[in-house]
Amino acid sequence: MRGRAAWCGATAGSPGGRQGFIRSGGGGGPPPPTIREFEVVADSQWADRDAEYGDFSGGDRGEWEAAHARAAAADGDGLADREQEWAAHNRAVQMQPYRTPQPPAPNAPFAPRPGVPLPGQVPGEPVPGQSYNADELISALPAHREAPAEKGVRGKLRMRPGAAERTERQARDIAATSFRRPVTVVVANPKGGSGKTPVTLLLAGAFGQARGGGVVAWDNNELRGNMHLRTHDTNTRATVPDMLRAMPMLRKPDARLGDVAAYLRHQIAGQYDALTSSRTTYAQIDAEDFHQIHDLLSRFYRMLVIDTGNNEGSSNWREAMRTADALVIPIKWKSLSCAAAVQMLEELERQGDWADHLTRRAVVAVSHGPGEVNRDVEKRLRPYFESRAAAVIDIPTDQHIAEEGPLDHAALQPATRRAALELASRVADQIRARLNERP
Repeated sequence: MRGRAAWCGATAGSPGGRQGFIRSGGGGGPPPPTIREFEVVADSQWADRDAEYGDFSGGDRGEWEAAHARAAAADGDGLADREQEWAAHNRAVQMQPYRTPQPPAPNAPFAPRPGVPLPGQVPGEPVPGQSYNADELISALPAHREAPAEKGVRGKLRMRPGAAERTERQARDIAATSFRRPVTVVVANPKGGSGKTPVTLLLAGAFGQARGGGVVAWDNNELRGNMHLRTHDTNTRATVPDMLRAMPMLRKPDARLGDVAAYLRHQIAGQYDALTSSRTTYAQIDAEDFHQIHDLLSRFYRMLVIDTGNNEGSSNWREAMRTADALVIPIKWKSLSCAAAVQMLEELERQGDWADHLTRRAVVAVSHGPGEVNRDVEKRLRPYFESRAAAVIDIPTDQHIAEEGPLDHAALQPATRRAALELASRVADQIRARLNERP
C-alpha cells in the first residue's frame, strides 16, 4: 500500500500523471493502483485545471473558450493561436442571422457538379460556361442491358439469348411499331381455300401479342365468310349486319369501346377482337356499309386486319383495297391458288397510282395443310413471287390449323408462332415505308 500511496502522490503533482499511470504496471515496479485510487488522482488533476479555467458550468460558451485559450497559452501549448482563432470563429458564426435557402431561378442553366464528367467532357478537364439539356444528360446514361434468354438451356442458366431468340425479339419490336394513325392491312386472294382466314387470324394474333391489344380482325366477306367458324365465341354471336343496325348508337360522340366490343369476339390468346360476317346469304354489304364499319373501328382500334371474299368485283372488296396500307397475299403451292394471286396483282397494277404501293409492297404468306404442296409449282413460281413481292414468308404445316376449328394462338406450334411473328414484322415494315411516302 505504501507503494501505491507514493505512486499516487507523485502522479497527482505532475502534469503528465495520467501518462505515467498508463505506462506503469509492468516489470518489478509497485503494484498498479486500484480504481478508487485512480479516481482520486484524476479528480485532483482536474481540480487544478478547473482552478486555472474558472467555473463556467452555467456561463457563456464564448467566455469558456477564451479562458481555455488563455490556459493553453499559460501552459506553453503550441495550439494556443488556433484555439483563439476557433473561439473567434464561433462567436462570429453565432452573431450571423439565419438565411433561408433560396430555390434556383427559373430557366437557370444547368451547373455541372464539380468532378463529375458529362457528355463530351474528358474526365478531369472541366468545360467552363457549358450547359446541358435533359436529352443530352439522358443520352449519357448507360445503355440498356439486354435481358437474359427466356427459352431453352440459355433461359434456365440466365445466359444471353442466342441468335434465334434475338431475331425473334427484333421481329416483335418491329411488329409493335407505333404508327401515327390507325392502319389497315388487307388479306386477299380471289381463290377460295387459299388460306385467307387462317392467315388473317395468325396475323391479328401476332400483332395483338406484340402490341398488347388494339387489333381487330374483320371478315369483310360481302355475303357469308368463315371467320365465325375459326374464332372462339367468347361473349357474343353478333355479326356485321348487327353492327350496321346499331350504327346510329355506336357513332354517337359519347359511344365507348365497350359499346363496340359488344358486337365483337375477343380472342384471349391472341389479344385481338374479331368481327364476323353474316351467317346468311341475304345480308349483302356494299361500299357504304364498308366505310361505316371502317370508320367506326378506326376510331377505337389502332390496327385493322381485314379478311376478304372471293369476288373482286364487289364494291366492299374494292373499297378495302383503296383503304389498305398493306396487302398480304396468302397462297398455296398449287396451280390455281398461285394463278389467282398473279391475276389479282396484274389487275391491281391496271388501277392506277392508288394501288401502286400495294403491288410493290405486297407480302406473300405461303401456308398449306398436310400433303398440299406441289413441289413442281413451288420450284417454278417461288422465284416469280420473290421478285414481285416485298417478302415471301413460309408458314409451316400445323395440325391445329389443319383441323379447321377455332384457331387458338396458344395451341400453335412454336415454329408457326415464329412464322406469324415474322409475317407481322414484314407487314409492319411495309406500313412504315408507306406512311413515310404519304401520311
